[in-house]
Amino acid sequence: MLDRIKASIVSLAPAEQRVAKLVLGDPRSFANLPVRELAELAHVSKPTVVRFCRSMGYDGLSDFKLKLAGSVSEGVPFIHRSVDADDRTGDVLVKVIDNIVAALLRYRNEASAVPMDRAAEVLASTHRTGRRIEFYGAGNSGIVAQDAQHKFFRLGMSCIAYSDGHMQVMGATLLAPGDCAVIISNSGRTRDLMDACDIARRNGATTIVITASGSPLASAGHIHLAADHPEGYDRYSPMVSRLLHLAIIDILATSVALRIGGARLQPILREMKNNLRNKRYA
Repeated sequence: MLDRIKASIVSLAPAEQRVAKLVLGDPRSFANLPVRELAELAHVSKPTVVRFCRSMGYDGLSDFKLKLAGSVSEGVPFIHRSVDADDRTGDVLVKVIDNIVAALLRYRNEASAVPMDRAAEVLASTHRTGRRIEFYGAGNSGIVAQDAQHKFFRLGMSCIAYSDGHMQVMGATLLAPGDCAVIISNSGRTRDLMDACDIARRNGATTIVITASGSPLASAGHIHLAADHPEGYDRYSPMVSRLLHLAIIDILATSVALRIGGARLQPILREMKNNLRNKRYA
């Protein structure tokens, strides 16, 4: 609902735009305030508030408020709230966290378990047969690939992460049937990652891609785990996308661990933890 308002705002009359900005600025308050206060806050007339609601396709203010309350009932607005130049630290704190939580909740509500289940089964099968898993990513996605290696390495899996394009191409060239390549990309348009994915697939390895829907990479792999979010891939410092990718890796790692079984994993993890004790101060 809020995404639709944001997309439609440029086509509204100036007075209705002020009402739209009031909704986007604080949807919870808008859903609870009477029309008189809403009109005062937006510096418009009461009929303009109602007219805005109808312009957005609702029967009137009451219907709009009811739907708005439902859309924010998860606890945060489902919209990417940009940080403004004059925001205070407290404003930044709220906006950044709201962005993160909104993206994660949206993913929880919209993600399909079917491709995730397929990906987890492929990775678990790769572990059972003793084959190799390679994680590829560039930039921020390269950091996610390293985190993935750390997660799956602890499960006793033979894996490695590459963030260098040349290493990715060389690694993909050495993959074979039974191996698996996991390619992580925010934009899904990075040439090196596309090349590595194509090479791995030609060599018979199963390719799992974690990227935005509709991107070239999304259709290049065997299994696509959609990572869609309101943050543009051309941002200078992606935040939400990176955290969403990390969450997807955590879901995959947990699902694979369950398939391996606690009876096999727990002794290994327990011994690993005991061996690390002397690395910490008492």
